[in-house]
Amino acid sequence: MLDPIDAVTRLRNALAATTLPDEAAAEAHAVVNQFDDYILPRLTNLDAPLLAVIGGSTGSGKSTLVNALLRERVSNPGVIRPTTRQPVLVANPGDAEWFNSPRVLPGLTRSHGAGNEQSTTLRIVETPNLPQGLSLLDAPDFDSIDDRNRALATQLLAAADLWIFVTTPARYADQLVWNFLHDAAARGIEVVVVLNRLDEASAETVPQDLRRMMAEAGLEDATVFTVPFVVDLGNNQETQATDEFLPAELVAPLNTYLHELAQDTAARRAVAGKTVAGAVEGALAKVDAAVVTRQRREDFANQLDATIFDIYKDAHRHIIDATSDGQMLRSEVMDRWQDVVGTSDVFRGFERWFSQTVDKVGSFFSGQPAPLREVETELESGLHAVIVDAADTASSRSWSRIGVMAPQLRENADPALARASQDINEQAAKLIREWQSGILERIQNTAGEKRQRARVMSLGLNMLTVALMLVVFSTTAGLTGAEIGIAGGSAVVGQKLLETIFGEDTVRRMAADARRDLDQRLDHLLRAERERYHVLTDPLFEGASAESIRNAAAEARTAIDQRFPGTLAPAPTQANTPALPATTEDVNESFQAGTLRGLFDQLRGTFSPQSRNDGSAE
Repeated sequence: MLDPIDAVTRLRNALAATTLPDEAAAEAHAVVNQFDDYILPRLTNLDAPLLAVIGGSTGSGKSTLVNALLRERVSNPGVIRPTTRQPVLVANPGDAEWFNSPRVLPGLTRSHGAGNEQSTTLRIVETPNLPQGLSLLDAPDFDSIDDRNRALATQLLAAADLWIFVTTPARYADQLVWNFLHDAAARGIEVVVVLNRLDEASAETVPQDLRRMMAEAGLEDATVFTVPFVVDLGNNQETQATDEFLPAELVAPLNTYLHELAQDTAARRAVAGKTVAGAVEGALAKVDAAVVTRQRREDFANQLDATIFDIYKDAHRHIIDATSDGQMLRSEVMDRWQDVVGTSDVFRGFERWFSQTVDKVGSFFSGQPAPLREVETELESGLHAVIVDAADTASSRSWSRIGVMAPQLRENADPALARASQDINEQAAKLIREWQSGILERIQNTAGEKRQRARVMSLGLNMLTVALMLVVFSTTAGLTGAEIGIAGGSAVVGQKLLETIFGEDTVRRMAADARRDLDQRLDHLLRAERERYHVLTDPLFEGASAESIRNAAAEARTAIDQRFPGTLAPAPTQANTPALPATTEDVNESFQAGTLRGLFDQLRGTFSPQSRNDGSAE
């Protein structure tokens, strides 16, 4: 059997560790507070004193009611709005240790002694007038004009074992009252409603109408008490009761109910179990909503990553195409190459041609004019231009896509992301140098036989390096001898020259290895360029994932259901998060059609400052 405390703690920690858009983050924070303030302390000790939170709208007479129940002035009523600022928790001295400990409402600082209406600390008052087993907490008005008071009232109500709602004939139908009561019904919490200041005229219709509304809200089993209007106090009943209490007989039914509950251990335990199970169920519903939001956040970040990934994949493919279909071998390059090796009588007397080629190349080293270096420079420059252009184009396209898919995200991004890295020229040059070094090393390592080494030394490593580059860049790479004859021209001379030294199969393998090495180096460079955009999507992945929260919630549900059988509704059917609209090649068209604009609207707030699967570019 799963330990409910451990399971709920794991869920609490997962929810606290995730990141969400602002509104969802506030909701998740409230759930975490409820775990800390009530659910975990209550699961730890079901027999601990019950906490009855007395809530109500401004001027409903909560504080006067508390003082009347205790026959002691522990809370300060008044006409200044908001009337209740500092929450007051009243407990029997025998229960004070539980409420003074950080186990209950750990986020609130405790205070004792005289009240301070400007403070939001939790004031603890000990009195023997309240029996052990039950405490009363006079909460700030939940419709307070003070935002902090309203938030505190909501937090305290979420920590209650029992809700005592105080209202009046003038305020009982207020929508805000019913928002809280609907929440209570959804949680299955024990609710007591006190209809205060009930005059004779209202007594004929209001109680009946109140019960009707409660039944419609699913609270037909809730207990309702009425407190008559005191004529002698008139409209100033609340303020004039500061020096005297409401007559004891007016609050006697409510007082009796509370005392009997406090003294009945089994009843207290039943209330605590029912309420904590209901609180968990309500929390789980909010966790499910947070998971949906988090999943959409992750899905969007993944889609943005995938979009940029595809752009850089296209850039890589463009470089591959440009360096394998002969585009690199412009007429200027081939003219200079022909000056180096010549092509006359190549296929009629190759040994004689080879000797002539050696002589031709030798002239380069003896200081006679030879354009070998010019060929090498042309190839390097062409490859460099293709790489830089592809990186710049990919950056520009990525920046445009981000602007369409997530304008707020781009608004806060570094404009440098609109271009390739500042040192892209140096990176491309380094890539080419290292690739050429790899070719040179490959030629040296392949020349194992004495005759091969002699021919390599005769021609020179630079000559053979350029020859292999030409093979890689030409469409004839890897062709057989017969096919070379068909292809003809200067582009195949480099391949034939290499084959004379190493053999046809070896040259084919060398060219394939050189191509693979170039592709891998391009992949590394473009991946680094693409990963610059992770600065935009990484924050969307921070914290606990949707999957981890979902799993923790399932464990918590199982553990609570085992501990309190039949108290939780069946888990909702797991529905897949709707797929986000796919981007199209023409982003402007998509934006005008509303596809991507709608996507951004759905995810508004995802890109707050608070707020992957990695892969290669190819």
